[in-house]
Amino acid sequence: MNYLGISFEYKNRPTLDEGFIPFGVWADAFLAKADRPFKVALERDNGTVSVFDSFLRDERFELANYRYMERFVKFLLWSVGGWRVTICGCEETAKKLCMAYRKGGEREFDVRFMNDVFEKGFEINICGEEDFPARNERPRSIGGHLNGCRIGFDAGGSDRKVSAVIDGKTVYSEETVWFPKQSEDLNYQYSGIVEAFKTAASKMPRVDAIGISSAGTFVGNSPMVCSLFIKIPREQREEVKSIYDRAAKEIGDVPVVVANDGDVTALAGAISLGSGAVMGIAMGTSEAAGYVNADGKILGWFNELAFAPVDLQKNATRDEWSGDLGVGCKYFSQDAVIRLAANAGIDLPDSLSLAEKLKEVQKLAEAGDEAARTVFADIGIFLAHTLPLYSRFYDLKYLLVLGRVASGVGGDILIAECNRVLKEEYPSLADRISVMLPDENARRVGQSIAAASLPEV
Repeated sequence: MNYLGISFEYKNRPTLDEGFIPFGVWADAFLAKADRPFKVALERDNGTVSVFDSFLRDERFELANYRYMERFVKFLLWSVGGWRVTICGCEETAKKLCMAYRKGGEREFDVRFMNDVFEKGFEINICGEEDFPARNERPRSIGGHLNGCRIGFDAGGSDRKVSAVIDGKTVYSEETVWFPKQSEDLNYQYSGIVEAFKTAASKMPRVDAIGISSAGTFVGNSPMVCSLFIKIPREQREEVKSIYDRAAKEIGDVPVVVANDGDVTALAGAISLGSGAVMGIAMGTSEAAGYVNADGKILGWFNELAFAPVDLQKNATRDEWSGDLGVGCKYFSQDAVIRLAANAGIDLPDSLSLAEKLKEVQKLAEAGDEAARTVFADIGIFLAHTLPLYSRFYDLKYLLVLGRVASGVGGDILIAECNRVLKEEYPSLADRISVMLPDENARRVGQSIAAASLPEV
């Protein structure tokens, strides 16, 4: 295959998306003959700075150089996060990138998102070596506290899960379908959260702490940007930021900790495996990712891989929210299942909700329908070809896959196909990274149980 003058090959192509161009595979081919260095620094809150090095090819590869730098920075922005990006080296290409990250530019969504999260003006700067920021990472410990009577809550886009946990033992769990992304009335989300808290509280003699796993990006317990509240008017921003703290007050004056659902996924994996260097990916309404390093700490990164590039093909699927093409949420989520099912000729009535459409495809797979089974196999192929990309930025020993998409036989097919492709095409990764599923119960409620361990009592 050839893309922008760069030849690359991979054997196992998804049956229902044959044009798939894995960013990581193409990047490996691009970098094989790249020798012009540049580096990128991303500054987040409290002066935290992450630094990454890479290379471009010579000036004959102008289009490929821009495409690589743009996708590289895009990946960093959504894996690491930051309100200030500084680039040193390859100045002409970097200048073109600055034009994309501005009001009216190609990446305007990214600019607005970072502005909302950090409440600072997003900027991209180009500088010389002498002015380049120094690395200042601040990993921190998270969760793992099991004493007392705890509520664990997981707020997803299609369902919410809650668990009552006493001294590390789950005494009650439930999963409830809801539609927060469709509501313009914040009371809908608030009432659902409070109802879940009260249900779990009724199963225990008291409540000592509440831990919350939620989609979105957070400063403290405040959702700064969160798809669960996407239709809530902007003038209610302060009410959204305080929603979890206010809901917890309905239960009592107890410690409350909110964490991104991806980080809680990784925490769930680290707890169950007794090991660090764990990435968790929850395939549900979107792709939620998180990471716990070898020391059992989180990096303080965004890990919003739902918006990180996966596929470079010209006609890649467009994400409705960000407007970008080929990003993770369209490959590792129920949207991916529904999209591939349509390509396979599976008829899913428009009257069904997205969650119901996923369940229909899962039922077909359980019954042995080959088209439905191919849908989950293709997601496994997507994942296998994306792991070389993820492993460039994360030191991985385990990849744990959770979420509704991973439930039942579909999840088994997905993981089996991913591991097959890894062994065939990326044997060094296959030897180093274990890709696995938790048991069926933990797949569906594991995040709410892990969330219960977040607060320290």
